[in-house]
Amino acid sequence: MTTLADRAALIELMGRYADIADRGDLSRLPSLVYADSVTLDFSSVIGLPPMTVALDEYVHVLGQAFAPFTATHHTITGHVLDIDGDRATLHAHVRAEHWVPKERAGGGPDRWLVVGFYDNEAVRTPHGWRLSGVKLTATHQENTHLAGPPPAM
Repeated sequence: MTTLADRAALIELMGRYADIADRGDLSRLPSLVYADSVTLDFSSVIGLPPMTVALDEYVHVLGQAFAPFTATHHTITGHVLDIDGDRATLHAHVRAEHWVPKERAGGGPDRWLVVGFYDNEAVRTPHGWRLSGVKLTATHQENTHLAGPPPAM
């Protein structure tokens, strides 16, 4: 039996995930969002194959990937949760907007838009729920040329 507290904590976890990224405070990701290692699948967005990486490496690469953007905004809604003891799956809708400096836009559009779904996994830890797997499936993108090359992992 799942509790309302678990459901609330998992939805807040996804909110924290977006909020920390959009505020540019990626140093908070290890202590508040992720398990010690995380399996990532952004293949539908940036073309890298799914991989499991150490958390500190991911935070470093994520910082490099977000550096070119002047602002980002991630809206995550429509949470559908399945909780089984100390494990959970989280399905949610996402709209992620990423703005680049006007110079990089070169007079064209200055926003890369990604719309799709997250299918994430979480584990209960002594510090609360943490993401152990993140999969983003893009169903629509605009101005993908603004995304830049995939980060090296």
